[in-house]
Amino acid sequence: MERESLFKKISCIVLVLCIFTSLTLGDETKWISIGSLHSWFSSAGCEIEVGRTSQIPDQQDGLRWPALYKWQDCEASKALWIGTTNYDDPLVNTNYSYKVAHCGPRGLDEVSEFMPVEFKLISKFNHPTVVADGILASHTVYMDEVNEVDETLKSDRLLYNVVNTSIGITMTRKIYAFSQRYHDNYFIYDYVFKNTGEYKYDKEKEEWLQRDITLNDVIFFFQYRYAICRETGPYGLYYLPQSTSWGHNTMNHVLYGDPYRCIYAWQGIHSKCTFDNIGGPYITGDGHLGAPQFPGVITLWADKAPDDPSNDPDQPKQTPYLGSDVPITQPNDQFNSVMMAEEYRVMSSGHPVKTHSEAVEASEQAPDLWGGTPGGYSQCIGFGPYELAPGDSIHIVLAEGVNGLSRVKCYDIGKQWFDAYNNPNVSYDFKLPDNSTITGTYDDGTADEFKNTWVFTGKDSILKTLGRAKENWENNLNYDPAPPPPDMLTINSGGDRITLEWSNSAEFYEHFAGYRVYRVIHKPDTTFDLIYECGQGTENTLVNRYEDRAAKRGFDYYYYVTSFDDGTVNTIEPGFPLESSLFWARTIEPAYLRRPPGDKLSEIRVVPNPYNIKAKELQYGESAPDRIMFYNIPPKCLIKIFTERGDLIETINHNDGSGDESWNSITSSRQVVVSGIYIAYFEVTEDYNDPFSGDILFRKGDMAVRKIIIIR
Repeated sequence: MERESLFKKISCIVLVLCIFTSLTLGDETKWISIGSLHSWFSSAGCEIEVGRTSQIPDQQDGLRWPALYKWQDCEASKALWIGTTNYDDPLVNTNYSYKVAHCGPRGLDEVSEFMPVEFKLISKFNHPTVVADGILASHTVYMDEVNEVDETLKSDRLLYNVVNTSIGITMTRKIYAFSQRYHDNYFIYDYVFKNTGEYKYDKEKEEWLQRDITLNDVIFFFQYRYAICRETGPYGLYYLPQSTSWGHNTMNHVLYGDPYRCIYAWQGIHSKCTFDNIGGPYITGDGHLGAPQFPGVITLWADKAPDDPSNDPDQPKQTPYLGSDVPITQPNDQFNSVMMAEEYRVMSSGHPVKTHSEAVEASEQAPDLWGGTPGGYSQCIGFGPYELAPGDSIHIVLAEGVNGLSRVKCYDIGKQWFDAYNNPNVSYDFKLPDNSTITGTYDDGTADEFKNTWVFTGKDSILKTLGRAKENWENNLNYDPAPPPPDMLTINSGGDRITLEWSNSAEFYEHFAGYRVYRVIHKPDTTFDLIYECGQGTENTLVNRYEDRAAKRGFDYYYYVTSFDDGTVNTIEPGFPLESSLFWARTIEPAYLRRPPGDKLSEIRVVPNPYNIKAKELQYGESAPDRIMFYNIPPKCLIKIFTERGDLIETINHNDGSGDESWNSITSSRQVVVSGIYIAYFEVTEDYNDPFSGDILFRKGDMAVRKIIIIR
C-alpha cells in the first residue's frame, strides 16, 4: 500500500511537470487514422513519451492495432538522437568531443534543439463527410486533419515534416500511409538528413543562422520503447501488472541482413503473473487475448555515404538495447558533455553479441526481472557514422508496422485456453496453426503450449507486413489501390427504420463494382456484421440507399459503408475484390429508432418500469444497461428527475421533435442513482399542433408526472 501511495504521489508530480512542459513547448501533433493502424505524430520529428497529451495515463499512446477496437496502443515512447564528434558549438562557444541533439524519449526542446519548420498532412482525397441524425459522426473529424489535397499522391496520406536541429542538420521526414487492406497496418518513414548548417532561428531578423562546417562521425540513432498493449494494463481492463504499461516485460529481437534488416517486439512473461501471460489472456474476464501484437521496424534504405547514395546492406550498424529508465533517457541536456559522451558511446556501440530477447531467454528469467532496470528495455537502431560536408545529405527509409492474431482469433483461442484454465484437470483437444492436434490439460502445460503457439504466429505475421512494406517501397509505391469510398454518408433515425444514404462519387472509379453496408449494436469498437451489399456479384442492383428495418427500439446502432471493386486490380489475391477502408465512412455516434411525438400527456410511458439491474441484459443491452426510455412524449419538453423527497437530480432538454427520450440513470453530477422511487416531471416548452388537423395537441406549460421505480 505504501508503495502504491508513493507511486500515485510521484505520478501526480510528474503529471504536473509534464503539463507545464507541454504548455511551454506548444508541440503540434497530427493523427494518421485511415487504416487498421492508427498513430499520432509530432512536429518535432519524433514521438516522445506522453508527448501528445502530457498525461501519464497516456504512456501507451499510439501504434493502435487493430485500431477498430479500444485500448490497442503499443507505443510507449520513441527517440531520435543525432550525434557527431569534435564539434565547436556556436550556441555556447564550447568544443565538445561528442555533441548529441535529442528528440526524446522524454526531453523535447523545440526552441533550440529540434526546431519544427513545416508540418502538414497531404491527402489523395479528403475524408468523407459522415452525419448521423444531424451530428458529424466520424472519428476523422478530429483524427484526419488534412492541410492539402493532391490527387496525384500515390499513398492515401503523406505527412510532411521539416525540422532544423541545433547541430546544423535539417531533417525532412515524409510518412506514407495506406488504407488498402494489405498495406494498411504499416507506415513508411522517408528521412533525408542534410547538413544545411542552420542551427538557430533569429527571431529579430526572422531568419535562420547558418554556418558551413563539416560534421564528422555523424550517427542517426532511433529508439523504440514498445508496451504491448494498453488493453491489459492499468489504463485498460487492468488484469496484468501495472508495469506492463511501460514495457517492463517487453521482449525485443533483431534480425540482421536482407531480406529483413528489422526489429520486432512482443509481450513477454511477467514475474508477477500467476499464469502464463503470453498473449495477455483476460484472466478476470472472458479469457480473450488482449496482447497478441508484434510491432516492428524494417530498414528499407540507408545510403552508404553522401557521395555513394546506394543502399548499404550493412546498415544499421548499431542495434543496442537500452534500459528505458537509465539516466541518459531522462530529459536530455545538449550542453552536458559527460552525458553526451555516454549517449554517443551507446550510439556507436555496434551490435550486441546477443539480442535482448536472446539474452533474456538465456538467463531463464522473466524480462521484468532481467537487467535490473525498472523500465524494461528499448530497442535502438543507429545509422552511420557518416561524414557530412556542407550541403551533403543522407537518405534513410524505415517502415513501422504491427501485426498478430486477428481479434476474432483472440477470442477463439482465448476461450479455449480459458476453459482449460478453469478446468485444469480436464483433457482437451487443441488444434494448432499447422492443423495438427495436441491433447492435454492446463495442468500439464498443453493449454499454454496451444495458446503460445498461436500467439507466436505473430512473428511470421509482422515479417509478412514488413515484407509488404519493403516490396511496396521497391516498387516505387505502385501498389494495388483500393477503390475510393463514397464521399458522403448520411444516417437518419426514423420511427420504424434507420435510413442510410450515400453519394455516388465512388462510382466514377474505373474498377468500381458495388457497395457493402456493415452494422454493429451497442458500441462502435467491436466487430461489425455485413448486413447488405449491392452491385456486381450480389443479389441486389446498385443503389445508394439502405433502410435498416431490423433495428429494435431502444438500442444503439453504428454503421459503415464501403465500396468494392471488380477484383481485377488485386495482385496479392487475384480475383478477390478490394474494398475501401472501414474507417472512411463509419459512424462513432449512435443511431436509434425514434417514435413520432405522442398525442396526449396521458400516453407518456416509462420503459422499463420498474427498472431492475438484474434484468439489464434483457432491457437495452451492452450499449445502455442503465437506460430508461420515455415514450410518447411531446416533441419539445423539459424533463426533470426528482428523488422521492423532491431533490432535483437531472434535467433533460428534449427538443428533437420525436416522441422518445432516454435517461441512463445518472445524476447531473455523473453519479449512478441508487434503488428507490423517482419522479419524472414533464413540462411542454412549445405549443404543438397536429400536422394534419391543425388542432393544438400540447400547450406550452402543460405538465405531467410519472413515478419510476429503480431496483439495484
